[in-house]
Amino acid sequence: MSAADGRPRARTRHGVVEGRTEEGLAVFRGIPYAAPPVDALRFAAPAPPAAWDGVRDAGSYGPTAPKVPYPQRFAALLPDPGIPGDDCLNLNVWTPATGPGARLPVMVWLHGGAFTRGSGAVPVYDGSAFARDGVVLVSANYRLGVLGYGLFPDAPANRGLLDQIAALEWVRDNIAEFGGDPDRVTLFGESAGAISVGALLAAPRAAGLFARAALQSGAPEVLPRDRVRPMVRRMASLLKVPATAEAFAAVPSDALLAAQAAVLRRSGPLFGGPGFHLVTDPDTLPEEPLEVLARGRAAREIPLLVGWTAQEHRLWLAPSGAMRLVDQLGPLAVALARHRSGKDRLAVRELREELPGAGPADVVGRLLTDQLLRDPLRRLAGADRDAPSYLYEFAWPSGVPGLGACHALELGFVFDTLAVPESAWLAGPDAPQALADEMHAAWVRFAVTGCPGWEPWDGSGPPKVFGGPEREDVREGAGAREARREAATPLALP
Repeated sequence: MSAADGRPRARTRHGVVEGRTEEGLAVFRGIPYAAPPVDALRFAAPAPPAAWDGVRDAGSYGPTAPKVPYPQRFAALLPDPGIPGDDCLNLNVWTPATGPGARLPVMVWLHGGAFTRGSGAVPVYDGSAFARDGVVLVSANYRLGVLGYGLFPDAPANRGLLDQIAALEWVRDNIAEFGGDPDRVTLFGESAGAISVGALLAAPRAAGLFARAALQSGAPEVLPRDRVRPMVRRMASLLKVPATAEAFAAVPSDALLAAQAAVLRRSGPLFGGPGFHLVTDPDTLPEEPLEVLARGRAAREIPLLVGWTAQEHRLWLAPSGAMRLVDQLGPLAVALARHRSGKDRLAVRELREELPGAGPADVVGRLLTDQLLRDPLRRLAGADRDAPSYLYEFAWPSGVPGLGACHALELGFVFDTLAVPESAWLAGPDAPQALADEMHAAWVRFAVTGCPGWEPWDGSGPPKVFGGPEREDVREGAGAREARREAATPLALP
């Protein structure tokens, strides 16, 4: 249905929302799928939103989950807008048609950000290209940091995961009114979002809420509780309050975020240490997700699309200057990484043959990201399952000197948003539109048919490569060729 002025409207179970028409598409932003997580709900499981009378405006993005900004060296590469407000458990919908008759495939996007940053309002995640190509795209916010993943004795664990389940339940109950088919939902995410997808594949409470799944640069993973619990204890020490949800709920948001920022300085995705993360939990994740999935005890009939970028580690090492430091440490750094990753000397020798001319930092980064990403994703893709798994690698190097084919670089290609100014922050100038056309089409094809366009992985052999040097039709422009020459130099940021 639509208003007298032509604005699109849709009826949800909690009330009518009015979006906007943008380039022939209906776009709804900031629709609440759960109540604002404030006061008694701050550290509780998500509760249903209150119903409303009349028509609720859904013309702009809703509030983002409370978070601390990226350090400047990463903020120059990763757009992460913050929108104030309490009603942060909201989602956005892009659709080419409204009404229950369309029955279009649906894709639900879970953003990354190390469980502490990100939102559906990031411009690179604009869903217009998916809607243009006949897919209803939904992006959802969820609680981050201590609010979503802090471990307390008096609050449910994995609250961010519970938020994601609530968003998927909203999709099941409402998406038909936006033209979508609740039985054809593809769940996809990158980094922490992909880790969440892996957890949801194994979570009993999420069973039946989606039919396909894509994991980009993130593997099913939980951390031991003794690596998550210190985050709350350290914050409690700084705030001078007990390490309980009841005490934290009384702390003003600004003070809570300041304490969170302080403890985050001692954690990192590549080298380990305490962090905010998913944990095993009787209610949400009774067992480690990868073990459940690899043994075929859940999600056996869900097709999977999984993969990584060729140089994931460069996003974490290049902006900080750590590439140069690790190169200076040389064999010592490689030995430490080999020990931490559990690889033997033969594996290092084979890796050096695979990466001729790579310096110690690239060898170290590859060893650690193999452990974190490639090995578990290969294990997932090669599991004994009834549905196929498709493996890919994104190999096009960024036009930003030093980044190479780094973590998160593929996002503008998957969403076909290279024209968005923020995409150039990570990709640099002259990113090849032909590669975006190819990659975005594969994701659409996967959502529509369950097959992205190449053969399922059989447990051995190379993945499908996007943007490798052999691809003449998508070969990089001058900016990226310069990046190849400068790949061993430290990153220079504005």
